[in-house]
Amino acid sequence: MSSVPSLSRCLCLALPLWLLPLGGAGAPASADLNQAWDAVADNRLAEAQRVLGAAPSTRPAQLAWAVAEMTRPPVTEAHRRAAERVFQELARGDDEVGAQAEYLRARLHQLHDVPADETGAAELYRALAARRPHSHWAQLGLVKLALLELYRRPDPAAAAADRLAPAEAALAQIEEPALRRDLHLQIGQAGVALQQPLGRLLPHLVAADRLGGLTSAAREDLIVQIGVLSLRAGQLDQAQAYFNRYLQDYPANTRAYTVAQLLEQIRPRRAQESAP
Repeated sequence: MSSVPSLSRCLCLALPLWLLPLGGAGAPASADLNQAWDAVADNRLAEAQRVLGAAPSTRPAQLAWAVAEMTRPPVTEAHRRAAERVFQELARGDDEVGAQAEYLRARLHQLHDVPADETGAAELYRALAARRPHSHWAQLGLVKLALLELYRRPDPAAAAADRLAPAEAALAQIEEPALRRDLHLQIGQAGVALQQPLGRLLPHLVAADRLGGLTSAAREDLIVQIGVLSLRAGQLDQAQAYFNRYLQDYPANTRAYTVAQLLEQIRPRRAQESAP
């Protein structure tokens, strides 16, 4: 097992807000390091640090120690500062551990500071992307940065600013298909919430669907959403295609009847549009 999948497991299970879609692998981890990550994943943080020792000597072990430290109860500012010192030192290295540490330092500012230091987190995401643009962690940081731009409280003086534009610009830098899919999906959903023009947000939802890889429930929801929004936007061919696809893929689901009724609305609308 590699150090990267171990970190993935601990962050996905112990820290669900982070939900990291990881790929790739790092250097082989020792049995003790794997045991420590398993303990972090199970929220046995003191045990993880006991396994690692008071002064772990390897960079992957130091990273695991810091992840345990920042969430070890009681959660205190002293623990947070101790974890950040380790992340900051590790981030000086030009390897995947360094990239992970810089990413986690940004997440520390975003999620663990009270109040959240979104500006500081954004600066760290940008710095990581500038330094190692092709690293998975830099790529993931760019997605988190885009989400900050989408959902952070807007400046009252910039109420008319285009909230989607920074996230759309970030897409050009995202190389990993799963991350591109997630960002397209978030832009589309933010566009719905912000009442953006359907012609602006629908291509993002369609792009997320085409990239694939969504869970079954999320995929079902997205197919219906694209169909409904396409119908509302007057994109009848696209609406018909998505409604038919839903009925083919989910014929027994509870929404099938409603989708069939929506599909029936397309024929009279076509006739109305083609009438002289």
